[in-house]
Amino acid sequence: MGYELIIAIAIATVVLLVLIIGILSRYRKCPSDKVLVIYGKVGSGRNGESRSAKCIHGGAAFIVPVLQSYQYMDLTPISINVDLRNALSKQNIRVDVPSRFTVGISTEAGTMQNAAERLLGLKMNEIQELAKDIILGQLRLVIATMDIEEINSDRDKFLLSVSNNVEIELKKIGLRLINVNVTDINDESGYIEALGKEAAAKAINDAKKSVAEKDKDGEIGQANARREQRIQVAAADAAAIKGENEAKIEVALSDAARREKEAEALRLATAAEQVQAAKAKEEAYVAQKEAEQNRADLERATQQADVIVKAQIAKEQAEIAAEAEAEVVRRKARGEADAIYAKMEAQAKGMQEMLSKQALGMRELVAAAGGDADAAVKLIVADKLQDLMQIQVEAIKNIKIDKVTVWDSMNGNGSSGTPTTANFLSGMMKSVPPLNEVFKQAGMELPSFLGTERKDGEEGSAVEMAVQTENESET
Repeated sequence: MGYELIIAIAIATVVLLVLIIGILSRYRKCPSDKVLVIYGKVGSGRNGESRSAKCIHGGAAFIVPVLQSYQYMDLTPISINVDLRNALSKQNIRVDVPSRFTVGISTEAGTMQNAAERLLGLKMNEIQELAKDIILGQLRLVIATMDIEEINSDRDKFLLSVSNNVEIELKKIGLRLINVNVTDINDESGYIEALGKEAAAKAINDAKKSVAEKDKDGEIGQANARREQRIQVAAADAAAIKGENEAKIEVALSDAARREKEAEALRLATAAEQVQAAKAKEEAYVAQKEAEQNRADLERATQQADVIVKAQIAKEQAEIAAEAEAEVVRRKARGEADAIYAKMEAQAKGMQEMLSKQALGMRELVAAAGGDADAAVKLIVADKLQDLMQIQVEAIKNIKIDKVTVWDSMNGNGSSGTPTTANFLSGMMKSVPPLNEVFKQAGMELPSFLGTERKDGEEGSAVEMAVQTENESET
C-alpha cells in the first residue's frame, strides 16, 4: 500500500511539473522592437465586433494552447528609395523628384491592427515594395496639384503635403511615415534651371549695385572721419598738456605728503619695535618659565609611569599568573580525582558483579547437590581434579637438568626390586607438595574421598598413587 501511494505521488508530481513547464512555455514576452500578434480565438473588441488578431507592443501574454498561436512583427524602420521620374506638375511640366522615405510598422492601436491583418507573414522586401507603390502614387498626386515654383522654392509646404497624403494611405496597411528626404528636383524642359539662372543674375546685379553704393558711402565716411580725427587730435593734445602740468603739481604735493608720512611712520615704527621687543622678551621669559615647569611635570609623570605603572603591571601579571596556575592545579586535581573515582567505581562494580555471579553459581551448585555443601565442594574438587594434577606435574615439567649420570645395575634397591632410575623419578614427584598440604595452607581440609594423610608404611592419597603409577609407566 505504501509503494502504491509513493508511485501515485510521483506520477502526480511529474504531471504537475509537465503542466507547469507547458504553461511557462506558452507565456510569451514581447520585446520593445517587435509587436506580438496573437491570432486564433482572441475574443471580441470593445464595441463587440469580432477580432481577427490581438496586438501587443511591450509586456507579455499567455498563448492558449490549440486555440491560439502567435507571430512577431519587426518594428525596424524601412528605408525606401523612391526615384520618381516624369511626374506631371500643375503646369504640365514633367519633373524628376528623387527622394528617400523611411517608414515602419505603427504601434498605434488601430493602425497596429491593420498591420496585423495586412502585413503579418510578409517579408521585409515585400513590405518595402508595397509601401513604395503607395508612396509613388501619392507623390505624383501631390506634384500634380503644385506649381514648379512652389515645389522648388517652398520645400516645407511640398514636404508637408507629401507627408500628409502618404501618412493617410500608409495607415491603411498598418505603416507610419517616419521621415521624408527629397534629394533634388529636375525638369526635362530646363525651367527650373532657367529660374535658377534668373535668380542668380538678379542676385549678381543687386550685389554689384550694393557694392557701388557701399563704396560711395565708404569714401564719404572716410573724409568725414579724417576731419573729425584732426579736430579730436588737436583737442586731445591740448588737454594732454594741461593734464600733464596738473599731474606734475599733484605729484610734487603727493611727494611732500609722502615724505612727511614716511617720517612719522618711521618714528612710530621705531617706537613700536622697541615696545614690541620688550613685550616679546617678557613673553619669552614667561613662556620659558612655563616650559620649564611643564618639563618638570612631564619628567615627574614619566618617572611615575616608569616605576609605579610597571610595578602595578608586574603585580597584576603575577596575580593573573598565580591565579591561572592555581586554576590549572585545581582542574588537574579535580580531573585526577574524577578519574580515580571513576576507576575505583568501575573496579568495585566489576568485583561486585563477579562476586554476585560466583555467589549465584555457588547457590545453584548447592541447590543441585540437594542442599549439601560438602557434596557441592566434592563436585567442585572433582571438576578441578585434573587441573590440580596438571599443576603438580607442571611444577617439575620445565626443570632444566644439564646432565644426570645414573649407575644402575638394574638389580633394584630393597625388597621391592624397583630400579634406581625409577626411584629417582619417584623422589622428584614426592618433592611436589602433597594435596593435603596445599589444602591446609588455604585453611581447608582435604576431602576424605581424595584420601587422608598417610603415616609411615601406609598407602598415599589417590593423587599420589596416580602420579606414582604414571611415573612407573613412563619408566
